[in-house]
Amino acid sequence: MPYALEDVLVVGVASSALFDLTDSDAVFRSMGESEYRRYQEEHIDNLLEPGVAFPFIKRLLSLNDLGSPDAPLVEVIVLSRNDPETGLRVMRSIARHGLPITRAVFMQGKAPYRFIEALNMSLFLSQNETDVRQAIQQGFAAGRVLGQPAADLTGTELRVAFDFDGVLADDSSEAVMQAEGLPAFHAHETEHTLDPLPEGRLSEFLRGLNRIQDREQERLSTDDTYVRRVHVSIVTARNAPSHERVVRTLKSWGVRVNDAFFLGGIEKSRVLRVLKPHLFFDDQLSHLEGAANDVPSVHVPFGVANQFSASE
Repeated sequence: MPYALEDVLVVGVASSALFDLTDSDAVFRSMGESEYRRYQEEHIDNLLEPGVAFPFIKRLLSLNDLGSPDAPLVEVIVLSRNDPETGLRVMRSIARHGLPITRAVFMQGKAPYRFIEALNMSLFLSQNETDVRQAIQQGFAAGRVLGQPAADLTGTELRVAFDFDGVLADDSSEAVMQAEGLPAFHAHETEHTLDPLPEGRLSEFLRGLNRIQDREQERLSTDDTYVRRVHVSIVTARNAPSHERVVRTLKSWGVRVNDAFFLGGIEKSRVLRVLKPHLFFDDQLSHLEGAANDVPSVHVPFGVANQFSASE
């Protein structure tokens, strides 16, 4: 029987997001593909160090102990521009790090995002900005990793934080903000408080996390010593009176978060440094720059905010 992905939270990860490929990338950029291939072959047994997404991926995969070997909750698949030969170093490093990742797609320089839908992925992480932007344009959930990996590699809790507009929701409200300013934005959101916003790129990924949290609740009902591991936050520049539409929208979608920070222009990094998420997703680079050195971040280049920045 074929391996089914329909009820699994599937995440695609490029080798550039999973591992620190600074040295390899420098060889490719300065000396070309032939020398890059030779470099990877010579260093095939040299362990690659964790990249930005590594702690997130490691903890996400550890949640499969809530399922069963024949019905995992999470599947992570490598999506790589490497060819199969140069990808061997990545797969050997995966094995040596003890990551239960067995599936991979190697595309020899071609964009791998085209297989996101075929493999039922709710998220694709990469350091390649072009791949991420093209995936977003095709309607997929994708983000470019920034900053440094979370320092606590050995813990068990998985903390994920999201901006709201342009990430979980679409950018229709953000468009009002960009075009008409803050007072008009608040007036618009107050008028439409009861109208759920359309879903954005990462709403399905949040649903996948909620399914795992449901499984945690089932475990807790039979084992009162179990400690919840998945924690989901929203960290948004919205504040009252525009906060209510966020809460009502999430409820209408049938999803939930553990906590929400409505910061109203307060720098998000002040909260993120306390939350210490393993990944923070935002559609605006300006919101990530202040915390990227301390908090592993993901830029989701979706919507009107990114159209404006691209034209500057």
